[in-house]
Amino acid sequence: MDRNLTALKPALVWKHFAEIVRIPRPSHHEEQIRRYILDFARAKGLECREDEAHNVYVRKPASKGMEGRKGVILQAHLDMVPQKNNDKVFDFEKDPIDAYIDGGWVTADGTTLGADNGIGVASILAVLEDDTLVHGPLEALFTATEETGMDGAFGLKAGLLQGDILLNLDSETEGELYVGCAGGLDVNITFPYRSVPTPDDGRVAARITVRGLKGGHSGIQIVCQRANANKLLFRFLNAHPELTLCSVDGGGLRNAIPREAEAVVLVEAARYDELVAALKAYEQVVRAEFAGIEEGISIEAARCERPAQMLPAELAVKLTKCVVACPDGVQRMSTAMPGLVQTSSNLARVVSDGSSVKLQSLLRSSVNSEKEALGEAFEALFTLAGAEVELSGSYNGWNPNMESPILKAMTASYEQLYGKRPAVTAIHAGLECGIIGSQYPTLDMISFGPTICYPHSPDEKVEIASVEKFYDFLVQTLRNIPER
Repeated sequence: MDRNLTALKPALVWKHFAEIVRIPRPSHHEEQIRRYILDFARAKGLECREDEAHNVYVRKPASKGMEGRKGVILQAHLDMVPQKNNDKVFDFEKDPIDAYIDGGWVTADGTTLGADNGIGVASILAVLEDDTLVHGPLEALFTATEETGMDGAFGLKAGLLQGDILLNLDSETEGELYVGCAGGLDVNITFPYRSVPTPDDGRVAARITVRGLKGGHSGIQIVCQRANANKLLFRFLNAHPELTLCSVDGGGLRNAIPREAEAVVLVEAARYDELVAALKAYEQVVRAEFAGIEEGISIEAARCERPAQMLPAELAVKLTKCVVACPDGVQRMSTAMPGLVQTSSNLARVVSDGSSVKLQSLLRSSVNSEKEALGEAFEALFTLAGAEVELSGSYNGWNPNMESPILKAMTASYEQLYGKRPAVTAIHAGLECGIIGSQYPTLDMISFGPTICYPHSPDEKVEIASVEKFYDFLVQTLRNIPER
């Protein structure tokens, strides 16, 4: 494997990215990356600070002759999504990402790469370092803990930022300019219970495992109609009431489509082979349903140790029915922007811990009332089954402004560089622009970035050629910022 990222171009971007991948920075553990940026800024003699929400702020004066241009804020988030393959031994709080070059891409060995949003961070640092660039007054805003709740953006205080234009470097398709995004709402569901002793009735325990799914970002990849491991697992359990559910552990992060899920069940010893056969038949059914979308679906059972305690039978039935019934995936497509998902949900997590079953779903919509209505549907369904439901973390989307001056300027810059117009679109994901814009309503905002595939999954990779195009476009944009 070729791990020499510093040989790639643009040299300054890849130099910083090669350092960033070695710095552990899962959400809520961003101390080292903050220190790296602050140390860099101080060494360059740039004004910098960390605010109460743990955002990092850096200011760079305009280059000579550009003092009268509008001020630009370059923005990216510090944290990354920590996802790994089951067979990968890795501690995201301690271990460096093993990034390597694979043809025209940079990827990682068995884990997320952190190009989301490490490439954005590296590009900003490259701009701050390069004193040959032509630009107006610059501010850099590195926000904290975006992936698990946009904490830094929510904690941003009025009065800190002085710029007129915000360039968010957290999009994932080169050649596209994003002018809008979805809002979000977290649904947290709890079924409290008291474990009951597992009956000694001659039945054997088996672990049913769903794996091999693609997963991915629950906003960007939701339109791909990928399978949800939690939904596949409980669909089978619902069809086989002769099985007794003892425990469940499905999915992971709230903003990642679940790739894996498992449940421990009790089955009559004489019917264990029937279970194995039924799972194999079910695997073929769902493979056919997801043909062309999911190639690696695996659903199987293995004998395991009998647990001493299990879920109460009544709760197991209610949980199964609720998971089967709850909304998941694309709920509505946009009529205003064809091809764009308007509203979706992602049943990200279902896990029992001996005293409660917790479920988590992230709802997204560019229509705030529709997002709230979907939350009410979740609340109604799970409340009827006796669960406690909390709706939290609501944030509004970012409404497109097709008359934006920076949109017009960047469209012209892109056409000047590459001889074609960029695509102008919105994204079904929670960019921080919507939250920052609520605190700074006069900002003119655009989001753009290089091509990153499979973010939030161990298959994440960034296209090398697109990084160079993206960075050249960023530099050209800064050169052509209009006057105040």
